[in-house]
Amino acid sequence: MPFSLHQGDALRVLSTLPDDCVDSVITDPPYNSGGRTAKERTSRSAKQKYTSADAKHTLPDFTGENMDQRSYGFWLTQLMTEAHRLTKTGGTALLFTDWRQLPVTTDAIQAAGWLWRGVLAWHKPQARPQKGRFTQNCEFIVWASKGAIDGSRNPVYLPGLYSASQPSGAKRQHITQKPVEVMRELVKISPEGGTVLDFCAGSGSTGVAALLEGRDFIGVEKTEHYASIATDRLTETVRQTLTRDDVVLSA
Repeated sequence: MPFSLHQGDALRVLSTLPDDCVDSVITDPPYNSGGRTAKERTSRSAKQKYTSADAKHTLPDFTGENMDQRSYGFWLTQLMTEAHRLTKTGGTALLFTDWRQLPVTTDAIQAAGWLWRGVLAWHKPQARPQKGRFTQNCEFIVWASKGAIDGSRNPVYLPGLYSASQPSGAKRQHITQKPVEVMRELVKISPEGGTVLDFCAGSGSTGVAALLEGRDFIGVEKTEHYASIATDRLTETVRQTLTRDDVVLSA
């Protein structure tokens, strides 16, 4: 199979994987944003933060959204240190974040040994306007590498700005689900036939994109419900992309 999905705690699962087994780490960790006060940080769940109160499509909650900024930075540094060990020299890392956690994310990725390369932007056209304010219609992607990048190994020219709306209605299977069309562009930073790791896999969008673009995928998801959804999506993607050459008939 071109993918494996592990249900469990990311740090524990990553510690069991071998050195130099992935080409790119592309992940969307829980941002832990919006906690201006202790009450605000600890009294709201991810579902309360990221879905409207009148939303008709009910989505299960997920954990990990109640850390303060220092704890978030420490947690992310541990994960990215382990991910650094798993990544081949010259490999890359891409981490989603928002404006509140952008500084601590860049700190954590460098503390873990990565070479910070820059920040990409994901523009969300359907973001809600705010009277008297600028619309917050961008999330950011901090990207880095494990040492020098050999451009001849993966000669792609990728943009630094992506525009697409978050899936909605029945297509939205996770509270913070990312559009597959954006993820398909991002996974191209991994060489063809390479392996992409997402240790906060959610509903599996990174993995779906990787498989569609001819990459292998390793995913880790803590929430059992979302791990099940991700497994179904990944399996269906493999089924859809199989060709006759992929199937070996035996007598």
